[in-house]
Parts: sequence; C-alpha cells; structure tokens
Amino acid sequence: MSDVETSHAPDRSRFEAHLDGDLAGFAEYQLAEGLIEFTHTEVDESFEGRGVGSALARAALDAVRAGEEPLGPRRVVATCPFIKGWIDKHPDYADLLDGRGD
Repeated sequence: MSDVETSHAPDRSRFEAHLDGDLAGFAEYQLAEGLIEFTHTEVDESFEGRGVGSALARAALDAVRAGEEPLGPRRVVATCPFIKGWIDKHPDYADLLDGRGD
C-alpha cells in the first residue's frame, strides 16, 4: 500500500491528499480574522479505509499549529464533522479549537 501524500492548495482553500498520483481526498477551509474554519472533508470512496481523512486532518492542523502562511496563527473552527471528530479522538489538537464548531 502506498503512503498518503498531502499538500496545501491555498489557491483552492483546501488541503489535498494523493495516493499513487491520484487525488484521494481534500479538506476545505475558509479564512477569517484570526480564524480558520474547516468546512468540508471528502475522501473518494475508492480510497476509503486507507487513512486519507486522518492524513488530511493531521496535515491541515499541523500547518495551522506551525503558523504556515497564509494559515497562521489562527484558531480552528471545526464545523466539518470529520475534522471535529478527528480532534475529539486526538485531544492533543484540542488547544487549536476556537470553540465555535462545538
């Protein structure tokens, strides 16, 4: 099995995941003053169960934590149920939450 490769596509306001060169999924966001709102995460059904969603969540949140441009420093609003659920399972990322996605 191939490793999931993630990248930031700021021109599309999303993080993307690729497997073997194919787009496997993405996590979309919107930026606001001091906030990044994760609005939607989608994994192509042919790639489900291969860690694509988790790789997207980790890459996106790590980028926010690191203050990568144009993302940080910002607080996270997790309106996307997948991102919210992922943070719930990984409480070491809860410090990033703004609280508006609860």
